[in-house]
Amino acid sequence: MPNLRKRCRLAFLTWAALLVFLPLGTTTAYAQLRGHGGPVRALAISPDGQTAVTGSFDSTAIRWSLTRDAAEQVLRFHADAVNAVVLLRDGRAATAGADGRIAIWTPGKAEPDAVLEGHTAPIAALAASPDGATLASASWDYTVRLWPLAGGAPRVLDGHTQNVNGVAFSPDGRTLVSVSYDQSIRIWPLSGSSAPTVITMPTPLNAVAVGSNGEIVTGGADGKLYFLTDAGAGTGEIVAGPRPVISIAISPDGALVAAASIGGSVAMIDRKTRGLARTLVGPGLPVWSVAFLPDGRTLLTGGADNIIRRWNAVTGDPIDPVLLETAGDPLAAYAGDHGAEVFRACVACHTLGPGQANRAGPTLAGIFGRRIATLPGYNFSQALKRLDIVWTPETVSRLFEIGPAAYTPGTKMPEQRIGSEQDRAALVQFLERATK
Repeated sequence: MPNLRKRCRLAFLTWAALLVFLPLGTTTAYAQLRGHGGPVRALAISPDGQTAVTGSFDSTAIRWSLTRDAAEQVLRFHADAVNAVVLLRDGRAATAGADGRIAIWTPGKAEPDAVLEGHTAPIAALAASPDGATLASASWDYTVRLWPLAGGAPRVLDGHTQNVNGVAFSPDGRTLVSVSYDQSIRIWPLSGSSAPTVITMPTPLNAVAVGSNGEIVTGGADGKLYFLTDAGAGTGEIVAGPRPVISIAISPDGALVAAASIGGSVAMIDRKTRGLARTLVGPGLPVWSVAFLPDGRTLLTGGADNIIRRWNAVTGDPIDPVLLETAGDPLAAYAGDHGAEVFRACVACHTLGPGQANRAGPTLAGIFGRRIATLPGYNFSQALKRLDIVWTPETVSRLFEIGPAAYTPGTKMPEQRIGSEQDRAALVQFLERATK
């Protein structure tokens, strides 16, 4: 089904497969940066700026050499979308997926060194402690887990009542910050047995970052960034854009915050003035991940068009001109249709017409009147196959009224609602026309 932020299984497509056979010494950077076969969900950059690791809806991670502009290794382990990646202090990488597992990788090895299991739902975010000893994971099972990288059982942090979407350590490693779709920020003391500080926010939260001074920055489904002290006191907010913020990065010098939107733009915020410095505008598809290089001037973004782009964060200009090439707008024929604009964030994962292939999600051609999870040729989850739902205008509207977690329990869809009855009606009317 259409979903404004869908994370769903994707078959490993041609580009990712071809990467296996590309010579590692190639210098055709732009073809390499298009290597994923699905939206680029996660990005991490090494402290020296020489290495990046990306995770994708195509169930793989890729380790890149940024000095040679080449893919060094495709990491295949996860059975579902790779939602989070982090580079550890010792040079290893950690990847986490919608399959609820974490894999730890040594460069060059084809299999993970270790697999961390315990979460019972997709993992949405990872963070490494400043001392490199602990890995934190945020999950849609409503928990945060702290994994000792030297081995041992994880510490489970309970309390959130909905999907936990972001997690970040304080600079001194004494506290951990988590944010959730339950509209709360929790600041967890990591020593002793003190209860977390809980801050209630006005919107569901999708991402969090912590600056070198301990300032907390979180992004919401309302398109705003919220700034708080290390103790949780609010210090300001700014509208980053009209669509939900889904990824945040703070520049190494602390001057800028990059806020990526499901609407396809990246807002560059001046931390000192709390002002919008500039907006990076790509092809209009969701930007799932952002990360700064150590120079603080270069920003990498991972998008729903499967491409990793490089930007000058100071001027807002793209660094890779060839990456401006984009496919034609699949909704161009529906210009001016409000329902098509509501659907726009879904086009990266779904096609509409007869004869069009599945993408990350199944094609929606002929969706009305079809029982859930019965489209031939698409690998649906067992949870969806057990549901007794037939897609009609009423059931589609209900899906987005109460959200996937409530309407299709067990789904790997992110929790996303369309609060406006008018927007839901426009979406349904558009789908009735476009999917016949």
